[in-house]
Amino acid sequence: MAIETVGVIGCGLMGSGITQVCAEAGYRTIVREASGELVSEGIGRIEGLLSRNVSKGRMTEDEKSSVLGRIEGTTEFDDLADCDLVIEAVTENLETKQEVFRTLDGIVPPGAILASNTSSISITELASATNRPQQVLGLHFFNPVPVMKLIEMVIGLQTSKETVETARQFGESLGKQVIEVKDTPGFIVNYLLIPYLLDAVRLVETGVATKEDIDAGMVLGCSHPLGPLKLLDFIGLDTTLYIAEVLYDAFRTDRYAAPPLLRQMVAAGRNGRKSGQGFYTYD
Repeated sequence: MAIETVGVIGCGLMGSGITQVCAEAGYRTIVREASGELVSEGIGRIEGLLSRNVSKGRMTEDEKSSVLGRIEGTTEFDDLADCDLVIEAVTENLETKQEVFRTLDGIVPPGAILASNTSSISITELASATNRPQQVLGLHFFNPVPVMKLIEMVIGLQTSKETVETARQFGESLGKQVIEVKDTPGFIVNYLLIPYLLDAVRLVETGVATKEDIDAGMVLGCSHPLGPLKLLDFIGLDTTLYIAEVLYDAFRTDRYAAPPLLRQMVAAGRNGRKSGQGFYTYD
C-alpha cells in the first residue's frame, strides 16, 4: 500500500523528531499529544530546529513553511482516522503502549500499519492488543531523529511480508538506512549497547577511573563520538535503567544487571541532560 498520511503518537523529543522527518519527506503528518500545551511545545521544537537549518543555509524559508504546513497537531485520536501508518512514540511502558494500540486499532482504516518506536518492548506483545497483528511492527528511530540515519525495523511473530516491505520503503523514503531484526529483547543496538553502558557505570562506582577519563578513553581510543557516561546522560539514566531491567528480566544474565549507582542516581532524579544533572551537570 502507498503511505500518504502518517500519524505520530507523542510529540516529545522522539515524537517531534519523527514528525519532522516525515513532514520533510513530503508526508502529511498528524501528531497527537495528551494536551494542547504539549502539542504546541513539540511543534515549537520542530520550528526551532527548522529555523536553525534556515540560518545555516540548509533550507529556505519557503521550504521551512512547506514542512510546517504538512504538520497538524491534535489532542484527539479520532483525527488519525485517515492515516495509512501510525507510529507510536509514548512512554516506554507495555500497558501504556498496548492501550494506545488498542485505541488506534478501532480508529484507523483496516489496511493501515501500526508501528512502535519502542527500544525494548516486544512487538508481538503490542500486536496482541490489536485485531491486525500482521500489520504491526517496530520502527525504532534514534535520537536526534533528524540527524541519526538508522531505523531498526522489528518484525513481530505475525508481521506480514507486505507490511515489512511497505515499512522498509517508507523508512528509506525518510533518508534512513533500515536494518531488519527479529522481535527479541533489545533488538540489535540495545542488546549490545546496554552492557557497555552499565560497565562504564561500574567503573565509576568502583573508583577505577574518573568519568572524564572513561569517556576520553572511548572517544580517543575507539573513535566513539561520545563517551559512555555522556551518552548515558544524553539517552537518560532512567530510560537506560528501564531498558536494562527489561533485558535482565528476559535473559537473567549479570551483563544486564543495573549497578546500584545507576539506581541511586535515578532515584535522586539525576537522569541526565533532561533533568540538568546526571554524570555531568548541564545548564
